[in-house]
Amino acid sequence: MVPNMVPCAFMSRKKKLYEKAKNSPANLRFEEACNLAVQVGFEFRNQSGSHKTYKHPKFKIMINLQPDPKDKSKAKKYQVDQLVGYIDQYKLIGE
Repeated sequence: MVPNMVPCAFMSRKKKLYEKAKNSPANLRFEEACNLAVQVGFEFRNQSGSHKTYKHPKFKIMINLQPDPKDKSKAKKYQVDQLVGYIDQYKLIGE
């Protein structure tokens, strides 16, 4: 077992999804990115084509998510990185 790692059996789904996004942002499915945004407090605002916009009511931050044009099942890596950055910056996942 790796030190300071929580065993997967005790890790919440939200935390598992966050870890997947953080460790492998290019492999996060689009729907997983949307679900993670909602799970950490973002609210769906609107959709224009494939773009989905989410806003966090407490911190007044917005994020746009869309599928990667090369693989529509995956989220765009830079947007996943941005989401992970917001989660870290605003501590949207408790320890």
